[in-house]
Amino acid sequence: MLLLSLFWAWLSWNAYHPWKGKPEMMGIISFIFGMLAGELGLHIIAINVVLTLGIVTFGELEGLADSLGLLIAMLSWLALARFYFQSANAEPIMRGAICEALDSETYPDTPDDVLHYTPDFERLRNPVAFKHPRLKLHRNVPYCKVDGRDLHLDIYQRRDCPKNAPVLLQIHGGAWMQNLGSKEQQGLPLMTQLALNGWICVAVQYRLSPGATFPDHIIDCKRALLWVKDHIADYGGDPDFIVATGGSAGGHLSSLLALSANADCFQPGFEHRDTRVQGCIPFYGVYDFLNSKHQRHNEGLEQWLAERVVKKTRSEDPELWERASPVSWVNDDAPPFLIIHGDADTLVPVKESRELYHMLKAVSKQGVGYAELPGAQHAFELVISLRSQLVVNALCDYCYVLHQQYLGENVSLTSDNSNTSSSDSDSDNEEGEPSPA
Repeated sequence: MLLLSLFWAWLSWNAYHPWKGKPEMMGIISFIFGMLAGELGLHIIAINVVLTLGIVTFGELEGLADSLGLLIAMLSWLALARFYFQSANAEPIMRGAICEALDSETYPDTPDDVLHYTPDFERLRNPVAFKHPRLKLHRNVPYCKVDGRDLHLDIYQRRDCPKNAPVLLQIHGGAWMQNLGSKEQQGLPLMTQLALNGWICVAVQYRLSPGATFPDHIIDCKRALLWVKDHIADYGGDPDFIVATGGSAGGHLSSLLALSANADCFQPGFEHRDTRVQGCIPFYGVYDFLNSKHQRHNEGLEQWLAERVVKKTRSEDPELWERASPVSWVNDDAPPFLIIHGDADTLVPVKESRELYHMLKAVSKQGVGYAELPGAQHAFELVISLRSQLVVNALCDYCYVLHQQYLGENVSLTSDNSNTSSSDSDSDNEEGEPSPA
């Protein structure tokens, strides 16, 4: 009991004090347990309580050491619960970032048929309940052939999807590497909720390292974007309104795609094609491979990139490393940006997003917003949690307003908070909550 309680105590401590120093392996361990504790804290507490009850029931709790262990365990559960519910502070932070991105002092008043979910017990008890009877999925649609291999994408849409629906292009993360991420695993809370709101969401596969060498990754993402522009109308989508998003490596690639529109070096054989998008929502990405502002205090990422992704050191090809950095492409014609990062991220320092935000804010003619979420680890939005649900609700509002502005419609703005945390408001949502995955 004492040993278990010490592990639970460390789990709670790590949530509040994530490891950001050396050795880097400790940062990876801190990320894994910090993300689980931060987003699935109540599930972890429930499991721990059941284990403790089992120990007590079978008479394994005895002596001073076990009594001390029980006390430590209970204090750890209280600390973990407190940390979990503190993630509700994501709501005002997201609202402020969206107001900034929309250049408004008040929050958008979206209509009742924009679906929000209340992060209540029914919603949070199954953190991977992504399937929904009102959605249909077109799985593994081929979009191009490279080196004799078909690359695919998945399309999520509502069964009664409106015509000329806005489009979200989701680029998965996973350190640009095979077996660390895929289009089936990431962005699901945002994609499923936006699809229920009448969007078409496209999750992209691209070549991964070590087989692929940068810029293969971004070239494939641009090919996928062009497929969407050429074919999404066949699914009811509007090829002229596409918002790019992604987390981690996907945050890097989505922001690079948005900022390097029509760049010949990333469009071999299709240099004449228009690769602009109408918005970008990157999560916790790496935006400066050159580390020019000393965002990162260790060389682990640089070694990883040089050995596995770029396959050249910075000194061997500094121009390639510069081209790979979204910050090098910041310009006044950048599309609207809303950048999201957690300040507890132990894999990608939050300063990466701060620097991209400041650079965009200084020159972009479009709106730029930045949400820095206290306590949020890397990959925090992969599951349904209190924090991720509040973030997704706010992003549905932001995407709605972006699309309305594109259509030339006026959206009223209000300081009323009632819309953000409302319960399911989809007018024909007779099917109820999402079914378990």
